[in-house]
Amino acid sequence: MDSTFESIKALYSKASQNATELVNRAKMTEHLFMIILAIFIGLLAGFGALGIRVLIHTISDYCFNGSGTLLENIIATPWYIKLLVPALGGLIVGPIIYFFAPEAKGHGVPEVMQSVIKKGGIIRPRVALVKAFASAVTIGTGGSVGREGPIIQIGASLGSTVGQFFNLPTSRLKTLVGCGAAAGIAAAFNAPIAGALFAVEIILMDFTAKQLSPIVIASVMATVVSHSFEGDFAAFAVPHYELKSAYEISFYFLLGGLSGLISWIFIKVLYFFEDFWDEKIKIPAYLKASIGGLLVGAIALLYPQSMGVGYDSISNALLSNSVWHVALVLIFVKILATSLTLGSGGSGGIFAPSLFMGAMLGAFFGYVVNYIFPDITAAPGTYALVAMGGLVAGTTRAPITAIIIVFELTKETSIILPLMIVVTISMILSSKLSRESIYTLRLLQRGIKVKDTADYSILSSILVRDLFDKSYVHIDEKTNFREVVYQIISKKQTSLAVNSIDGDFIGIISIDNIKEFLLDSDELQHVLIAGDMADKNVPRVMPNDSLKVVIEKMSKCDYDGLPVVNHENVDKIIGMIWRKDVDDAYHKEINRHQLTSDLATKLTLDNANEDIHFLEGYIITEIEVPMDFIGKTIKELDIRSKYGVDIISIKDSSQKDSNIKAIPSADHLFQSSDMIIVAGQASKINMLKNI
Repeated sequence: MDSTFESIKALYSKASQNATELVNRAKMTEHLFMIILAIFIGLLAGFGALGIRVLIHTISDYCFNGSGTLLENIIATPWYIKLLVPALGGLIVGPIIYFFAPEAKGHGVPEVMQSVIKKGGIIRPRVALVKAFASAVTIGTGGSVGREGPIIQIGASLGSTVGQFFNLPTSRLKTLVGCGAAAGIAAAFNAPIAGALFAVEIILMDFTAKQLSPIVIASVMATVVSHSFEGDFAAFAVPHYELKSAYEISFYFLLGGLSGLISWIFIKVLYFFEDFWDEKIKIPAYLKASIGGLLVGAIALLYPQSMGVGYDSISNALLSNSVWHVALVLIFVKILATSLTLGSGGSGGIFAPSLFMGAMLGAFFGYVVNYIFPDITAAPGTYALVAMGGLVAGTTRAPITAIIIVFELTKETSIILPLMIVVTISMILSSKLSRESIYTLRLLQRGIKVKDTADYSILSSILVRDLFDKSYVHIDEKTNFREVVYQIISKKQTSLAVNSIDGDFIGIISIDNIKEFLLDSDELQHVLIAGDMADKNVPRVMPNDSLKVVIEKMSKCDYDGLPVVNHENVDKIIGMIWRKDVDDAYHKEINRHQLTSDLATKLTLDNANEDIHFLEGYIITEIEVPMDFIGKTIKELDIRSKYGVDIISIKDSSQKDSNIKAIPSADHLFQSSDMIIVAGQASKINMLKNI
């Protein structure tokens, strides 16, 4: 068995190497190559989405057989079948996920985001197969989840697999992951614009043209596949909307607030149940999904609408055919059923449940306002439609995607104004109640901050000592109020350092500190002194701290500058570090990193044994890691300051295909098998080679 696996692995490695060499000999531009891969990934994801749909329908038709709609078939199913089928589905799904691909558990999008942020876009190929089967079984047997989350993860996995096959560098691999995710959304909803926006707004968090072009192509190709087999039509039929009165706009503000509140409740309940099942239920993990399925089946005995994706119930709400009190109850029933399904270990998405909750909330709210103000309000179905966007925006914090996806699901343009209001208010309120979205909260619980992307981590390699202002303005603690005001105005500084008579640092005075005293300046100018006004709890930084540390400390206070103090004596200030200088350094690093990354990509793909000259006297080249570097990190070695070069990427020479092993993270620990691509003056790189 092991020998067979090794043979397959060797064949894959050889095919990958041959494919990469073939691409290099083709001499095509990088942009053209990425477009070709995007087309291929879009087609793959499109057919993958079709396969998922067919599999879900096959399983659900077998489990809930009948001649009506899925909801009608579930209602007509005997009670013991409704109770046991979801449990059986969980019994199948649990072991498959546990033993073959734990990443396939849950709604999938946080795992894709984590792969982009922490793994450079690398996703194991098996995830696509396991996620497809596990999600189809979960949904087909009545699990209260959506199909779009699995399709996103499957598409992203396909994109990552294609990128890894061609040995692409990290930056391009991430783009292909975005292509797969976009294609998944596009194929799931027949929504190419929403697919592209979802990928750049949530998965990559990058709207640059270089990222967007292949993502749009992949999204379009997946939609073409979907249209070819299922037709180009709106997912939901809705009546035409007209604003009956200007007063009606006020109701949409209120609906937006309710959407934000329900979004927050959904996020909290979902993660409560996930933590509860992980920490409190002491049974084997692969059996938990069956217990969760049994509980979902018990809920379905009273509310069969809670089972599955729920599109039939959404359609009824949009056509104003829902009963108001049932719609109200179904909001919370769906929250509970979805949380049980995902928390216990099922596999599926949260997009469709969000649409379901929005439709029920809007139907209930629309009935109430229509009953009280019949002459100035639209039908309940109109409110159901806009609330769908509100719940998506409130849970995902992706307002543009929410607006576009509702439009593409219904092809109804007249609803755009109230939709924009509801989406905006929902997102604002939900963000106030919970800083993290339904996706980023899971990452935060794993210790991953979304802002710690590769771009942000660049600041880890820049030290305070290279940037701080040594000619800072300071005053002593006895300086009177009038002189303090004069110094701030004349020196054009937003903050002043205050020292004691002995020269020790006391604190900071900012322009905000003195605002409250300005009206009484005549009385205070000879009474109030700098030592009384100074903030003595201001954070301090040291010369060897990174700019990432500075940003984190600045985010916790209102100062545009922080004091830089001596290592030996933290009361001795030696300068100030300013937010403006940090921002300038950040943007300069981003531009430099993009330039050198593009050149490094060229080196990696086309000229592995050649130096690339990008400025007079400057080169990018590949060298073996010096022996003195092994077992140490980039941060420990202080490579930029000591050697005057930048590390662009790190490769593993022990692999025949020399895959990119790491992006230049300050915490990367060098190993003997590492090959490093460096940029800098040719003379300094030659010195580095001889260490």
